[in-house]
Amino acid sequence: MPNIKSAKKRVLVSKLNNAKNRAAKTELKTNVKKFDAAVAAGDDVQAAYKTAVKNIDQAAAKGIIHKNTAARKKSQLTKKLNNAQ
Repeated sequence: MPNIKSAKKRVLVSKLNNAKNRAAKTELKTNVKKFDAAVAAGDDVQAAYKTAVKNIDQAAAKGIIHKNTAARKKSQLTKKLNNAQ
C-alpha cells in the first residue's frame, strides 16, 4: 500500500476507473452477443445492430477499445446484418 496521500488517492481513482471500464466492456460484449442472437433468431435485427454499433462507437471514443478494433467489429456486424437480410 502507498504511504503518500496522492498515491493513495491514485489507487482509489484507478479502482473506480477500472470498474467503469470493465462495466463498459462487459456491456459492449453483451450487446454484440444480443445482436448475434437476433441474427440467429431473425427478429428485430436492425435495432440490435444499431444498439451494438452505437455501443462500439462509445467504447472507442472513451478509449476502452482501439479505434481500429471498433472499425473491425462494426464491419463484422455489418457483414452479418447484410447476410441476414
